[in-house]
Amino acid sequence: MINQRSIFFNVDWITILIYLALCTIGWFNIHAAVYDPMNPSIVDMDTNYGKQLLFIVSGLLLGVVILLMDGKFFSTASPIFYGVTLLLLVLVLVVGRNVGGNQAWIPIGSFRLQPSEFAKFSTCLLLARYLSSTNMKLSDIQTLVVCGLILLIPMGLIMLQPDTGSALTFTSLIFVLYREGMSGYFLVIGALLITLFILSLIVNKLLLTILLIIAAALIIYFSKKTRKFITMISAGTVVSVAFIFCVDFAYNNVLQSHQRNRIDVILGKINDPRGQGYNLNQSKIAIGSGGLYGKGYLQGTQTKYDFVPEQSTDFIFCTVGEEWGFIGSLVVVGLYLTLLIRIINLAERQRSSFSRIYGYGVASILFFHFFINIGMTIGLVPVIGIPLPFLSYGGSSLWSFTILLFIMLKLDANRMGII
Repeated sequence: MINQRSIFFNVDWITILIYLALCTIGWFNIHAAVYDPMNPSIVDMDTNYGKQLLFIVSGLLLGVVILLMDGKFFSTASPIFYGVTLLLLVLVLVVGRNVGGNQAWIPIGSFRLQPSEFAKFSTCLLLARYLSSTNMKLSDIQTLVVCGLILLIPMGLIMLQPDTGSALTFTSLIFVLYREGMSGYFLVIGALLITLFILSLIVNKLLLTILLIIAAALIIYFSKKTRKFITMISAGTVVSVAFIFCVDFAYNNVLQSHQRNRIDVILGKINDPRGQGYNLNQSKIAIGSGGLYGKGYLQGTQTKYDFVPEQSTDFIFCTVGEEWGFIGSLVVVGLYLTLLIRIINLAERQRSSFSRIYGYGVASILFFHFFINIGMTIGLVPVIGIPLPFLSYGGSSLWSFTILLFIMLKLDANRMGII
């Protein structure tokens, strides 16, 4: 029988307070982003800000239900959660509604369910269960292959929608694998491939290949000339050269045209402030116009006159920057960083490997969303269309992040064996 008093006494209230603060900030900024003078009430259920309040309240109820459940349930039921979300990802390809070029939503009355959001916590749960099983070591090829399949199956289904932004979120879970013993070489290889991808788009491929071969020759010449080392560098160079000449195919056939254009804008290959670069240009204007203290609540001109598209969802941070300024933006960033550090601390103090692995999964996904979303609004990364956790408008997004976080809080409350 669950000792409810003990569980609520042991729950991490600091994390819950940060969660409530972010949800409240999101609610007020959604109100500012889509403010309607004809419906000025912030609790008007005919508006997005009124609906967001309903999502927040229902999310809190969902969080309470999770805290009242048996913590062992989430490990036991993880294959079921994973299987259900995969079925939903298949279903959305059949009956889903196409919005903005992505068939990612299942219409349920006036509400639209986005299965890709819920796939995040179910994937974290199954990955944690598998890695916490007996004799699972990430130094074994078989374990790495299974972990790769756990991540790649939902990624592949989401890419079919196609929703590249949501699919890329799953790549953040590589940090979980690294924490659990995967070789750091994989992170280095990943970083090198990303660098080569970018360089291949802005540098002549033949010149890049020559420079790569010269660099490899110099490394071999000035380092220990063991046969194994020479073989490794030579193989890596061959693979890198092949990768460079495959970039064009992947760039033109995997990415959609608007995604390619957004990358070209970031790389400076095209300058189109009224076309492909419009969103980014208006976003930077809105954030920059806020100055140090901002223009004030409901006083943002970029916001008020709808210059920034999707300002209540993907570009919600523009409203923060314009109306609350650098100080307000710093507070929001500070809350996210505090939340991430808190989650990592919770993960490290867990007695069970399942809870620790899941905790790092939560931190990885939240960090990816936080970094990419804010990065794309200020021009650091291409616009890929993912929500800012707890701030962006949307029921599926808020509920999935709430489930993701509160399962971790439940596992942490049970770390001392309180059941």
